Amino acid sequence: MSYQREFEKRLRVAVVGIGSHAYRNLLPAMHFLPVQLTAFCDLDLELAERTAREYGVPSCYADAAEMYQREELDAVFISVSAQLHPELVCQALDAGLHVWVEKPPAIRASEVETMIAQRRDRVVVVGFKKAFAPATRKVRELLADDAVGPLTGLTGDYRVTIPKDGAAVLKERRFSGWLANGVHPLSLMIAVGGDVAAVTLHRSGSTEVGTCVLEFSSGAIGTLNLVSGSYRFERYAFWGKHYITIENSMRVELWRGIRSDYSYGTTFAPAGMESGTIVWEPQNAFASLENKALFTQGFYHEMRYFCDCILTGGVAEEGSLEFTHMVMKVYEAALLSGGARVELA
Repeated sequence: MSYQREFEKRLRVAVVGIGSHAYRNLLPAMHFLPVQLTAFCDLDLELAERTAREYGVPSCYADAAEMYQREELDAVFISVSAQLHPELVCQALDAGLHVWVEKPPAIRASEVETMIAQRRDRVVVVGFKKAFAPATRKVRELLADDAVGPLTGLTGDYRVTIPKDGAAVLKERRFSGWLANGVHPLSLMIAVGGDVAAVTLHRSGSTEVGTCVLEFSSGAIGTLNLVSGSYRFERYAFWGKHYITIENSMRVELWRGIRSDYSYGTTFAPAGMESGTIVWEPQNAFASLENKALFTQGFYHEMRYFCDCILTGGVAEEGSLEFTHMVMKVYEAALLSGGARVELA
């Protein structure tokens, strides 16, 4: 990894949307990216100008179209609202720019289809941070090993609700917590499990929680448990030949089991290194980068991947619009399920 000031080649980029999320997460992550911050755009022009002075950005605009006309840019980072993302993404693509856009990228799956139609040869990456997080990438690496995979099942526990009037939510293009937050666990599970063939939502009585069953095209079965409560905790488990867990994005465990004799074994910790559980987690004895939320949460990785695709002329596969389309189709199917199995085209 390099710091922004160390890259020999940097992309000329603009940021559209200088709100709280961009200020807390996106702009700090750019210290580690091959970018040259060229312009800011926000409807609150005074806020953009104040932030620009802090980051040494020379130009600010209240209108993205004007910015694209006046500035010489390679790419744009967009972080506003799901309702506005589709129009802004297509506007940037029409201006010939590569586009990174924050999740959720749209209100409906059909809006992602429009983005795909207008993408042409441009790189477009959606910021599904959990799909890019080091923990998720570690699980994918482990399952790719024949000694651990292939994946046969997975489950997730996440604090989120699904509105009971799902059809109305979609018709009215309503922004709900299921869209704002539900795409986090969905993107992680789809990043690991691949395409989904069918979705069934089972509610706990008349509540807005329950279990969302995902039937993956690979044959694997996944369950996303929508849990209630005031705590902020998430957990995922994956199994093939071995069992893998992720806890709170910060701890990955590969459960290998132990050698045991049911009738005569006397120790849960037999000699040797061939059995037992392997754990990966941040070691906070030092203020090293891998311990910071920008890295453990996946912010840096999703944005660096976008930049690298542009600089190398590569095609985005992780966080692509095709991947995004699958996430959005699962999101919509869960809203419409009502206990029935919904097959995805």
